[in-house]
Amino acid sequence: MNKTRIRVLVGKPGLDGHDRGAKVIARMLRDAGMEVIYSGLHQTPEQIVEAAIQEDVDLIGVSVLSGAHMTIFPRIKELLKEQNAEDILLMGGGTIPEEDIVSLIEAGHAEALFTPGATSIEIVSWIKDKLESSKEDVV
Repeated sequence: MNKTRIRVLVGKPGLDGHDRGAKVIARMLRDAGMEVIYSGLHQTPEQIVEAAIQEDVDLIGVSVLSGAHMTIFPRIKELLKEQNAEDILLMGGGTIPEEDIVSLIEAGHAEALFTPGATSIEIVSWIKDKLESSKEDVV
């Protein structure tokens, strides 16, 4: 069995300049054995999706602290669909009210959303449960 690593793009969209949490998550995912690309601050949804496709990632993780989550997540999903890249999962985190989390997930605008206090075990486990089995190839 040949196993390829999970590839994740961590994106920081909009004008929000607080990226400490995104960098902590990126490092945590790297330490868990994933390949991580960090897109940097002030990215548009278009730039995030473009980078995700170019880097052939399995998952986009978006950090949103600005309150624009109800616009950003649907836009990223729309762009993924337009680019026939719906196989790329979208998760996120930040200061997102519970009712908005429910709305975004139920509408299919994100597969998972984590808020402050989520543990590294919880986040890594969710990613591995979703992606690891699909990354195994029988040789």
